[in-house]
Amino acid sequence: MKILIAEDDATSRLLLQATLEMLGHEVTAAEHGEQALTCWLAGDFPVVISDWLMPRMNGLELCRAIRATNRPTYTLIIMLTSLGGKANYLEAIHAGADDFLTKPCDEEQLAARLLVAERILGLRHHVSQLEQLLPICAYCKKIRDDHDQWQPVEGYIAEHSEARTKFSHGICPACLKKFEAELASLDIPAAVPGGSGGQG
Repeated sequence: MKILIAEDDATSRLLLQATLEMLGHEVTAAEHGEQALTCWLAGDFPVVISDWLMPRMNGLELCRAIRATNRPTYTLIIMLTSLGGKANYLEAIHAGADDFLTKPCDEEQLAARLLVAERILGLRHHVSQLEQLLPICAYCKKIRDDHDQWQPVEGYIAEHSEARTKFSHGICPACLKKFEAELASLDIPAAVPGGSGGQG
């Protein structure tokens, strides 16, 4: 699993990176929250492990910055810090962290939390795939929307697309061959396949 770590203490950063790599993970290390955010925006990291107290951007600020983005995939954030106590735990969770570990954290505990993280991310991915399945009529190809109403494919896509998709209609070669006689009687131009007809 690709993991991004943010830790300003060089010794702690190297130790955490070595531990994660020994557990079989691919690690990118950042020296502070600002650098971590830059790496996160440029890459694809399912998990971020961040220290709390860092210069330029602390762990809480990093959490909030990640949660403020509108990425379709979820990033699980683990706060790893010397700050303990219920108040700090709650503050981290409210800032956007998913888990909270206090230093020093042993290898077995870290491995267990990452195993849970993989399960959570796997379930989220599964749910996301299910949400993408569309109920389509096998005959007329209309789609059932969130209000249990059936509507044409064009209408559904236009309603759920930020780009306000428009459609141009043509006839594919297979359909042209199948309905050639019928189309000929309607005096349809021969240039229909592959062409862009009027919007409908």
